[in-house]
Amino acid sequence: MSSEWLSVLPPIVAIAVVLWRREVILALFLSIFTAELLQQTSLLSSVPMAGLFTLERIASVFESADNTRILIFSLLIGALLAYMRQSGGITGLVNAIINRGIARNQRQAAMLTTGVGAAVFVESNLSVLTAGILSRGIFDRFGLSRAKLAYIIDSTSAPICILIMLNAWGAYILALLGTYELEASAPQILWGTVPLNFYALVTLIIVLFTAWTGKYFGPMARSESLGHEDSLEEVQIKEAHPTFMLVPLLVMVGGMVGFMFWTGDGVMANGSGSRSVLYSSALACLVAYVMMLASGKFTHIKLVKIGFEGMSELLPLVTIVLFSLALGSSLKDLGTGVFIAGLVGDYLSIYLVVPMLFLAGALISFSTGTSWGTFAILIPIGIPLVQTLGLPPSLVLAAILGGGIFGDHCSPISDTTAVSSIASGCDLLEHVRTQLPYALVAGGITLFMYLLVSLVYL
Repeated sequence: MSSEWLSVLPPIVAIAVVLWRREVILALFLSIFTAELLQQTSLLSSVPMAGLFTLERIASVFESADNTRILIFSLLIGALLAYMRQSGGITGLVNAIINRGIARNQRQAAMLTTGVGAAVFVESNLSVLTAGILSRGIFDRFGLSRAKLAYIIDSTSAPICILIMLNAWGAYILALLGTYELEASAPQILWGTVPLNFYALVTLIIVLFTAWTGKYFGPMARSESLGHEDSLEEVQIKEAHPTFMLVPLLVMVGGMVGFMFWTGDGVMANGSGSRSVLYSSALACLVAYVMMLASGKFTHIKLVKIGFEGMSELLPLVTIVLFSLALGSSLKDLGTGVFIAGLVGDYLSIYLVVPMLFLAGALISFSTGTSWGTFAILIPIGIPLVQTLGLPPSLVLAAILGGGIFGDHCSPISDTTAVSSIASGCDLLEHVRTQLPYALVAGGITLFMYLLVSLVYL
């Protein structure tokens, strides 16, 4: 039992170092080191070996083609952002939106961002990037902080994607459900989770309320003075036609949809998210490059320099994504998620099963930084409970899905959190600090609602 409890030490180390030193990269590295050290038979004599295994664990991230695509995609987004900025397209689009009355105040700017994030439900990272890239200049213009932008795009994308599920998440969950014999079909159970996924629904309600009213609480309310330095650079760049931003952005969104169909052999839900987002971002970069070259204002050498400078700006966040993926792999081997899931126990009252599954999912996703891994661990635990206890399958699955999304919103070691920071131009720790109170409020309401539903209907 003691060794099982030690499996939660690595995420504790990560969180403790983040709070102590406010340094995410160091925290992640030490967390990986701790996880590797715990997997050695003799801790004292294996400290040097654990250091070597830590490097090997990080290097092993590239053994997965999906992981490598995510990292390359993150770098390409840096180049794409640089092209959009240096071309003057961002400034041109922001001015066009304001001059045409599409966004005339802070409320309309926030609601526009929410709407864009909700409309792009094909893939969570694409939703975050589209809304973030489009709205950065608008938020700067109206004096809204980048922390607020990061909160809106992060808390809109994942809940929308987990509710609509015409994406890779839906296909993945259907595959997990397909191994069990249940009265209802897997698609019926999955669609039945929509009105029962209280965490996603409550999160969206809170986002819409804050965007409409402009009322924020906690650290977010004190963030107005942050996130405006980037706008100064954009204002100094000569304005260009909005198409220099719009066309590459639309190419990325349209390409994502097209590549999802292509990689899924005509079925979007079966498509590869990692391939599609890489191909679409690369295509968007190529289009932006050709447009700027054709304008006659930029040479090939200048554009290459701009692209690499954009990539270099995102290297710290890409490193965080790399370390997050390595830590997730190490924690999987250590059995952290399985141990936390086991805390649900076999002797819980039937009324507590669903609330505890949500809570277990929240703990796993927060401590491991992965919603995919949370689903993989908890669905094989929850569905047998459906079969043996006669619980409503959609209710059980909804609790698991909501718990998995929780960690995406507030875990400092989640790659989704890092991508939201990339898209919004917000410091990662600032994003975590300002969004955490909202995730906790939504999580608390969700836990109460699952308990209430269980008491009434079970």
